[in-house]
Amino acid sequence: MNRQQLIDQIRAKGSFLCIGLDVDLEKIPVHLLKFEDPIFEFNKAIIDATHDLTVAYKPNTAFYEAYGLKGWASLVKTINYLNEKYPEIFTIADAKRGDIGNTSTRYAKAFFEDMNFDSITVAPYMGQDSVEPFLAFQDKFTIMLALTSNKGGLDFQVLKDEKGTTLYEKVLKTSLKWQNSDHLMYVVGATRPEFFEKIRKIVPDHFLLVPGVGAQGGDLKTVCQCGLNDDIGLLINSSRGIIYASAEKDFAQKARQSAMELKAEMTAILAETNV
Repeated sequence: MNRQQLIDQIRAKGSFLCIGLDVDLEKIPVHLLKFEDPIFEFNKAIIDATHDLTVAYKPNTAFYEAYGLKGWASLVKTINYLNEKYPEIFTIADAKRGDIGNTSTRYAKAFFEDMNFDSITVAPYMGQDSVEPFLAFQDKFTIMLALTSNKGGLDFQVLKDEKGTTLYEKVLKTSLKWQNSDHLMYVVGATRPEFFEKIRKIVPDHFLLVPGVGAQGGDLKTVCQCGLNDDIGLLINSSRGIIYASAEKDFAQKARQSAMELKAEMTAILAETNV
C-alpha cells in the first residue's frame, strides 16, 4: 500500500483508527476455546465487525509468539485473511525489530515479503544500518519508535545532550537523513501530548502511530490539536478498549460499538478542523 492509498482510505471512512489485535487466551470469550484456532476465530470476528470503521490493524507479535508455532500460525492466518478479504486495510506488524543490517534485511523479508504486511515497527537504538534495510522495500513503511507511551519511556528518550537536544528529537532529526526516509512513520504515545507540537515541527509530513488512547489514558482531542497535518497524518491505536469490550458471546458487537464511538470522535474532529 502506498501513502496516497492510506490517505484516501482515511478520508473515505472519516476515520484514522487503528485496532490492535493483541490476543490473550485468558481474556477472550471462553466459548472460543473449543475451536482448533481460538486466536484466529477471535481476530476474524473482530475484523469482520470493525473493518468499515478502522483503517489499520496492528497485531503485536509477542501475543502470538507466546504460543509458539500455533500462535505464529494464527498470526499468518490473520494477515492472510486481512490481505485476501480486506486488502484496502493498512496492516502493521508490531514487532519492534532492529539489528545489524543483514539481520534486519531478514526481518524485513519475513514481514514484508513472506507475510505481506504493509509496515513494521522498529527500534532505532542500533542506528542507520539497522533501519535502512526496512526502508528499501517499495510501498512498505517502517514505523520507528520515537517517544513511547510507557512509563519507562522517559528513562532515556527525554535525556538531553550538551546542546539541550533530547534523545527523541535527535532520533527524529537523524532519521530524516537516511535513505528512503519518506518510508518512515513514527510511534509517539498519546500520553505525551505536550511533545506533539515540537515533534510536528521536526516531522511535519510523516504519519504518527499513536498508542495510549483509551485504556492508557491518552486524550484523542488533545493529540489531534497538535498532531494532525494536511494529510491527517495520524493513526490512533486502540487495543484493549475495543477488542476486550466484552468477554461474552457478544464480544464482536461490543467491539464494534467501542470502535464506532472512537471513530465518531475522529469524524467530528475532522469536521471541526477542516483537515
